[in-house]
Amino acid sequence: MTAPQPAFSYTPVGRTAHRVTPPGFRPLCVRTRLGTGEAAFTADSGDLLEWRMHRAMGVRMETDSERAAPGVRVTVGLGVGRLRVYGPCRVVWTVVEERRAGWAYGTLPGHPERGEEAFLVEHAEDGRVWLTVWAYSKPAVWWTRAAGPVVPVLQRLYAHRCGQVLRRLARAWPAQG
Repeated sequence: MTAPQPAFSYTPVGRTAHRVTPPGFRPLCVRTRLGTGEAAFTADSGDLLEWRMHRAMGVRMETDSERAAPGVRVTVGLGVGRLRVYGPCRVVWTVVEERRAGWAYGTLPGHPERGEEAFLVEHAEDGRVWLTVWAYSKPAVWWTRAAGPVVPVLQRLYAHRCGQVLRRLARAWPAQG
């Protein structure tokens, strides 16, 4: 018998799939061009779905699966040493289609923010490949509330870094294969 999953620390859950920001949450949307063509899309999708993008950024990703799937628990660790902050999450949704691949996770109790973050790689009709990071959040603990406008700035920088790292990984992909 498996233990019940903890409830998400926010409601409503799953709105990133529709790019909707619920009332009371801060929105975030950052789109980064990754490359062009099927090979870039394939590499970027794999790097995203199998956590390589996050790990290449230096983010500690403790997961109970090698690949993103609904219900998979993820603990994200940002920072270094004693300054590392951990955020428990669970994957809310995934999509794996011919021209789109990605996932979103939602925060669980113990995360310093409440909300959801989605990562979606899309292969556009013109051949270009894009990463979109879409999120909504609000502070969950005193120190994220006290940080005020600094947290959204850091979140935006993090989302831009996701695109930079995923683009770099895709360029290295043929050498890995």
